[in-house]
Amino acid sequence: MRDEYDFSKVQRGPAVASPGKTRITIMLDDDVIEHFRAQAETDGTGYQTLINAVLRKALASPKRVRAEDKPLTVAVLRKVLREELAAPHG
Repeated sequence: MRDEYDFSKVQRGPAVASPGKTRITIMLDDDVIEHFRAQAETDGTGYQTLINAVLRKALASPKRVRAEDKPLTVAVLRKVLREELAAPHG
């Protein structure tokens, strides 16, 4: 091993690209990350790989949004109130 190394002509290279993948920053809840890290430890794989698999599975089987799962808008609320107020109650 040398006592000194000359790094004066060194250039920093780009991170190694992974074809078909894009590096992003995403904020996830701590408990979600902990879950996937624990599962990855058990499975012997990476937690990001597991998150990717879950997201891919969600894309493969999209669920239909039921009417009761949709957010209540002002327009929908007004319609319901009009119907209720117009309906005879006895």
